[in-house]
Amino acid sequence: MLYGPQQGTFTYATAHAVKTDPATGRPMLDVAVPLNRRALLHALKQVAENALPKGEFLPPTILSVSQDAITWWCAPANRRVFMDCAELGRRTAVVPHPGLVFRAASNGFSVFSVLEETRPKPETALYEPPYFNTWDNGKICIGTAHVPKQIDVASVEGWEEAFFRSAFTHPNHGRQRVTYENGVYAFWRDMLDGRFLAYPKEVLVSMNCTLGQLLTGATGD
Repeated sequence: MLYGPQQGTFTYATAHAVKTDPATGRPMLDVAVPLNRRALLHALKQVAENALPKGEFLPPTILSVSQDAITWWCAPANRRVFMDCAELGRRTAVVPHPGLVFRAASNGFSVFSVLEETRPKPETALYEPPYFNTWDNGKICIGTAHVPKQIDVASVEGWEEAFFRSAFTHPNHGRQRVTYENGVYAFWRDMLDGRFLAYPKEVLVSMNCTLGQLLTGATGD
């Protein structure tokens, strides 16, 4: 048990063994014992060691793994998209995509664009995702998509599939997602019509932050 004058600030700690209540058979906390520095460090070490899988293989696409988030990269590629909106109708096509950075975390699912065609570095600049169903700061509106329950390396493919197999239905309110003559609907109409053999990087909109800032939580999300 941690005690402190306010939330997030602790000045005293106690340890409690768990015993069985003889009357009800339910588990209950035993009498408190002050927690010394050595015991506290030992407890924190055990928690950290068991928070993430041991010896897990990390594919080259994995950029960061923490206790509550995993961040990975997708190289530029042709992928199928599904559109379902009044302005474009119900359409599907295989179109080029820029390099992408995905982040699945306890506080949500996000996607970002990058200019590079190789593995991003901490100083790599992030760009707005050019997709419908996204909010500012890369946040993805999951809607009815079936995302994995786990946030780990083994679930990365499931998170990607949930994103790309969902229908893009509308641009969410917020910042501009692409710079294109006649706007985002015209852009995606041309994409679906096969106008571009490679993704037109010039339409990407800078987010004025880097991958390193995303990983340290400095992007405002």
